[in-house]
Amino acid sequence: MKKFNDKKQFRNALKLFYECEKSNNEMISGAAVSQALKSCTNMKDFQSGLILHQRYSSQIEKNKYSLSSLIHFYMQLGDVNHAQILFDKLKSKTVGIYGAMMKGYIKNNMAQKAIDIFSQITNPDEKNISLLFNACARIATDEALNLVKQVLSNLPDQYQNDKYILTTAFDVFIKCKDLPNAERIFSKLPQNTISYGNLMSAFNKNNQPQKIFELYEQMKINQIQLNPSVCVLLINACSALGIYSISKSISEQIPKSYFDNIFINNALIDMWSSLSYKIK
Repeated sequence: MKKFNDKKQFRNALKLFYECEKSNNEMISGAAVSQALKSCTNMKDFQSGLILHQRYSSQIEKNKYSLSSLIHFYMQLGDVNHAQILFDKLKSKTVGIYGAMMKGYIKNNMAQKAIDIFSQITNPDEKNISLLFNACARIATDEALNLVKQVLSNLPDQYQNDKYILTTAFDVFIKCKDLPNAERIFSKLPQNTISYGNLMSAFNKNNQPQKIFELYEQMKINQIQLNPSVCVLLINACSALGIYSISKSISEQIPKSYFDNIFINNALIDMWSSLSYKIK
């Protein structure tokens, strides 16, 4: 079942569960129920998931993995209250259970609750920390930003270079417009077009065109290809800077295949119009 679920063949996984159930119901383990719940969740087959909970409730409550899967199931269903009841019943909570609750709160637009529950975790793992940062990015308040800085400053050594933690921290700094820290984290991230584009977009909103050109030079050195979104950001930076030679150079570096893109065309029209006005 796990192999089917890992390959996203959820229907096959659930079919196998039902076959085992028919042949020998007593052989159904908590792990099997957990995989079946995972299949139901991913297929959005909520009716089957509810039946599984009713049929195997005693087994689920004895198995932390099944319980985590069940909490995740109810959160995906949007039944936060039911997930909360299951969570509150637990005397001993694992980091996985906390993670399921945090993920569910975020899914149901209750980011502050995900932040609040994080404080209850004695030794959070990398997934808990990433979920916290995800929640903080959604709220993007000064308090959320300060919490992220505090958690980062006390990060265990084994998580210092965790790409998921760094990526979500980068997102927080971008959303909270803390660009110096965003740049610091950016240098530790895997370099790709999307990460460059995110930082360029932040500099564009903060009216720092020169920073966008500096990042573009890094992209060329690292042989990272342009995409249409980054091209638009570069053109916008040219408009803001208003220097003809730079604008001409950048426009000549845009791949010809992108000139059919309406957003690039509109940005170029705005750039040349802006330059004509400034020259006059």
